[in-house]
Amino acid sequence: MILLNETSRLATHTTSGPARAGEAFHAHKASRPARLAGAVLAAVALAGSLAACGGDSLEQGKDGGSAAGSESAAGKKGSLVVGAAAFTESKVLAELYAQVLGDAGYGTSVTTVENRELYEPSLEKGEIDVVPEYAATLTEFLNAKVNGAKAAETKPLASSDAAATVAELKKLAEPRGLKVLPPGKAVDQNAFAVSKEFAEKNDLKSLSDLGKSKIKVKIAAGDECEVRPFCAPGLKKTYGIDVAGIDPKGVGTPQAKQAVKDGVDQLVLTTTTDGTLDSYGLVVLEDDKKLQNADNVLPVVHAEDAGSDPAIAAALGKLTDTLTTEDLAALNLKVDAERAKPQDVAKEYLESKGLVGK
Repeated sequence: MILLNETSRLATHTTSGPARAGEAFHAHKASRPARLAGAVLAAVALAGSLAACGGDSLEQGKDGGSAAGSESAAGKKGSLVVGAAAFTESKVLAELYAQVLGDAGYGTSVTTVENRELYEPSLEKGEIDVVPEYAATLTEFLNAKVNGAKAAETKPLASSDAAATVAELKKLAEPRGLKVLPPGKAVDQNAFAVSKEFAEKNDLKSLSDLGKSKIKVKIAAGDECEVRPFCAPGLKKTYGIDVAGIDPKGVGTPQAKQAVKDGVDQLVLTTTTDGTLDSYGLVVLEDDKKLQNADNVLPVVHAEDAGSDPAIAAALGKLTDTLTTEDLAALNLKVDAERAKPQDVAKEYLESKGLVGK
């Protein structure tokens, strides 16, 4: 949104995040459709049965019956259903999509579905018109769905190269009736943070710096971090970091971040769009050797319906070109910490950037 880019992000961002290839790590992304590890297995085992159960309610939403979230009056250009997964960031992104499309003349409604295993089949059927997605996570989700979980595990198609990942994603998505729109600058992927005091004391700015320091570190994360290639094993192999152990406090949870703040642990697994780090006195170390996969945010639409209208791609493209990782973290924070509504946060942001009329 999941442990570390694995096939579906496991963690569910603390409360904000999504399901992706590395999702397995985000606490908030656990609902992001269980990224890599969970997503891959779930895609194969659950796709059929879950699609059916999700399809009915989504159809009702498209007809105006059970859609959740904001809803705009029928637009001159027709109506669109925007899908959202059940975590803060996905809801915020869905509201951003719905409002820019509403401003472009479309009637829009947002329908929230628990996870990718449910909403992706509905997107293929056209019950949902557009969803905010994550490049690497969706690539590995479809890799598992198309080629099987074992094949996806032994031959992953996502990488740290955004362009290459999106190219692979398109190959998987297009035969399924999905159109992948260009990715933006906003990236929600696994990240590792230390306390500012620890970073300053040891002159740390990147994960490479931490590896060179030879300091033993204990990681506050999910217990799966011990075996996930994008967590402890990857930190050891790619950066030479001396991992002394895993403190199973969860991915990006308040308890995990507090443990690093207090010096009980030295490193916490979180996400790049975690807006709460500063309040804990924490700072992210740069993934300078690109251990994590490219989970750039991008819109995915039903090709036959929304994908055939260039005005939809144009409206979403303006948002995609504007939104940054820092912007997304700030929006998540407003919802999670300040209890603002996703639709209100989205409206304020879009107006401030001149993306919709006031």
